[in-house]
Amino acid sequence: MSLAVEHPEDRASARVRTFGSGGGEPYARALRDSGEVLFLSLASSDDDSAEVMDLGRWSADADAVDASLLADAAGPVLDIGCGPGRMVRAAMDAGLGALGIDVSPTVVEMAAGLGLPVLHRSVFERLPREGGWGTLLLLDGNIGIGGDAAALLARCGDLLDDEGALVVETHPDPARDRTFECTVEDGQGRASDPFPWAQVGRDAVARMAVDAGLELVQCWETEGRSFCRLVRA
Repeated sequence: MSLAVEHPEDRASARVRTFGSGGGEPYARALRDSGEVLFLSLASSDDDSAEVMDLGRWSADADAVDASLLADAAGPVLDIGCGPGRMVRAAMDAGLGALGIDVSPTVVEMAAGLGLPVLHRSVFERLPREGGWGTLLLLDGNIGIGGDAAALLARCGDLLDDEGALVVETHPDPARDRTFECTVEDGQGRASDPFPWAQVGRDAVARMAVDAGLELVQCWETEGRSFCRLVRA
């Protein structure tokens, strides 16, 4: 049975200030050219520094590190901010029921073209299987969704089943705890509208987990990436 069950009456009337949207639509453009590199920059700042985001990796097949995150995973799997769906495909290939959600209509269109179950939905809207997910994934910086990591973790706690686990990819700096307004820009200077975002390391995740009703049970690093595993307390 498909996990992609629509509840149109529960969807928000509009989605605004989401990752890479609006303005010159650099994210949507880059998705159609998987070799494109994007830059995450502070909005309304004289700081010229920018974080490079390799969309090619997001659009590629799951790599060995990605696959390892599913080695002991229980289904069904919900990938939050799934992008073009590499982790949805990896979970399905591992024999797990899976669903992706993303606020980008371009992502949903691409995933549908690949035959992947992906909904055009925010994590904060009503979702299928509320309280019944075996594994939640927040990868590729998606702990930053909405600029409120504490609220996002609490929402994830509501989505998990009693034995479920949340896997979060955290900022490499364990002490990182930053909320800010930013834009996404491509190499041609096309920028998105500003949107709220966050960067969170494992120390901040551990603190926020308590109020979210979650327990941090594992942290690890591999191939330059950092992860935490949380369960319901």
